[in-house]
Amino acid sequence: MRPLDKGLEGFTLRYPYEVRKEDEYFGDIPDLKVSTDMLKLAEHIVESKAAEFDPSELVDHYEVAVVEMLKQKQAGRPIRKEAARTPALKGGNVIDLLRRSIEMETKKPKAKAPSKTKTRTKQRA
Repeated sequence: MRPLDKGLEGFTLRYPYEVRKEDEYFGDIPDLKVSTDMLKLAEHIVESKAAEFDPSELVDHYEVAVVEMLKQKQAGRPIRKEAARTPALKGGNVIDLLRRSIEMETKKPKAKAPSKTKTRTKQRA
């Protein structure tokens, strides 16, 4: 990763036919003038949220699940799909909120549209 013009460039070794000019990536980014107040606000937010990064606080749930599955396999126990999941990977708040939202939509009484029946009038011949 390195800074490049108005953006960041991440790269690996490429063949010449794979390399494009930076304008193709960053040419459509407009030059914006940010007010001093907005810049101060952004700096304050970044400073207040900044903290030391401690990678030991992160948990790779996928790795935990794979290691647990391998331990079960080494012990000769049958592995079920549900047993291989860790509790953190099961449905969480987002799923619950989605379910509740769907339930609320299906339980709502539907408003009746105004009647579109036409009244017939007798025509004289």
